This record gives sequence, structure tokens and C-alpha cells, in this order.
Amino acid sequence: MSAPPSIPPAARDAILAWYGEHGRSLPFRRTSDPYAVLVSEAMAQQTQAARAGDAWVGFMDRFPTPHALAAASLADVLRAWQGLGYNRRALNLQRAARQIVTVHGGEVPSDLHALQALPGVGPYTARAVAAIAFGQSAGAVDTNVRRVLGRVLAGDDAAMHAAELQRVADAAVPSGRAGDWTHAVMDLGATVCRPRRPACGGCPVRAWCAYAGGTRSAQRIARAVRPATPPVAFAATSRWLRGRIVDRLRAAPDGEWTTIHAPVGEHDEAAVRAALTALAVEGLIELDQRTTSAGRGRRARLSTT
Repeated sequence: MSAPPSIPPAARDAILAWYGEHGRSLPFRRTSDPYAVLVSEAMAQQTQAARAGDAWVGFMDRFPTPHALAAASLADVLRAWQGLGYNRRALNLQRAARQIVTVHGGEVPSDLHALQALPGVGPYTARAVAAIAFGQSAGAVDTNVRRVLGRVLAGDDAAMHAAELQRVADAAVPSGRAGDWTHAVMDLGATVCRPRRPACGGCPVRAWCAYAGGTRSAQRIARAVRPATPPVAFAATSRWLRGRIVDRLRAAPDGEWTTIHAPVGEHDEAAVRAALTALAVEGLIELDQRTTSAGRGRRARLSTT
């Protein structure tokens, strides 16, 4: 079995030098506190980094420690989460805080397995916290990192299977610079090595990059000619509907019931009832079981636990 490809040391140095000059200035990058890093990583999932940074400042003021977040009501947490979307992340973050308090004495664990055992924490988030907060040689692989490493080493962001890519990412982390390296590769993927129209002319690793050098895999060519699936309008998705329901409940005073009537946007009564039921099952909201007859709407409120 051949050894996996690796990032040349000179290329790694070039990325770090580029980051020192062009890296994004984000509020949560000014700390290595493990809890603060965990919150920032939860916020930055599927949310633009700049928006996550703005929200992170207010959230940390409101819940500065795992104990503060664990003791809060979910309703308060969801209100502080407003504008970030994917409200389940807020629920999981609070559950993680409660587990940190009850299992780890209020201290975010440094062990990768213990980190990944926290609610809502997957391999990427666990490695990001391990690298940024604890300086461990753990390669955090998100879509940006996958694209950079895949293109540089194989000419295609999908050319390496997940296990091989993880080994490459772990091996690439420079000693003593784990946090900077994590931020640097993410920023390179987000701002230069973009999914479409990458700015190869301004890339610090162009000289070492198989993609920039013209290498393309058959898999990439096949994807390029595959017909595109027509996009679904956001307002027609269950994510949009769930977000509108939670926003409406967020606006109500603590503990107060709000009646949700259908339609909501283009979603009919069946879709609204299904969304309410799913949100209740997930623990984000509570439903008043006394209002179950058709046509009367459903009374709901943010979870008070």
C-alpha cells in the first residue's frame, strides 16, 4: 500500500505566510478558550463566518461559560441564536454544555473521542476544537479544507476518499501552529480556492497545485457534464417553514402560547402540523395538546426546559 500524498513543507509555509497577511479578522479568532471555540464552531456550521462572528460576541456575553449556557432555558438560547438559522444547532450546543458540566466538571474535554461524544459535535468540530483550543495536530476537514487539499494533491476535491484525506489533513498540521493552520486552510478555501472560478493567480500554493497545473480527474469531468438539478425555492422547503415557526414563537414573551395557523407561506395545514410535530419531537418547542382539532391551529411555545 503506497503512502498517501502529503503537503510539501514549502507549500505549508506559503499557506501560513499568506494567512498572516490575508487571513480574515474574526472576533472568535482572538481566543483559544475551549468553550468559546466550541461555540464559534457550532455557529460557523452552515453560516457565513462574518455573521457567525457578530452573533458570537453577543452569545458569549449572554452565556460566557458552559455553566451559564447549561442553566439557561432553551427559549433564551434560541432567542440569542436568532439570525443564525438551523436552530437545532443551538439545542445541541446547550445539550453539549450540560454534558460538559455534568460529565467533565464544566471543562471542555481535550480528548478527541470525548469531544466527539458531545451532542452535535462531529469529526470536524472535534478536530477544530482540539487544534485551535488545545494545539493538537488534528486536521479539521470541512468542505473548504477538502477542496484545498484535494485540489493541491490530486487535482480534484473528490479524488481522495475520506479516510485518506483525514490522514493527509492530520499529517499536514505544523507543530506549534495547529490553530493558525486550521484557520489558514479554511480561509484559503473560502476566499481563493473557491468551488467555482477559483482565484488560482493569487493562490500561495499554485506552484505545488495539481489543479492549477492542469490535472483533472475523470470524476471531475463526469461531474462537469452532469445535468444540473433545478433548485428548489427556499420558501418551499421545510427548513424555511421551521424557521418561520420558531421566529414567530421567539417573538412571544417567555412561556406564552402562540397559535400557529395555516397556511404559512405556501405551506398548507398538513405541512405546518408536520413541522410543528417535528420541532416538538426534537425538543425545540412545546405543543399544547388541548388544541388538536382541525382548522383551529396549534398552540405552541419555545421549550421552557
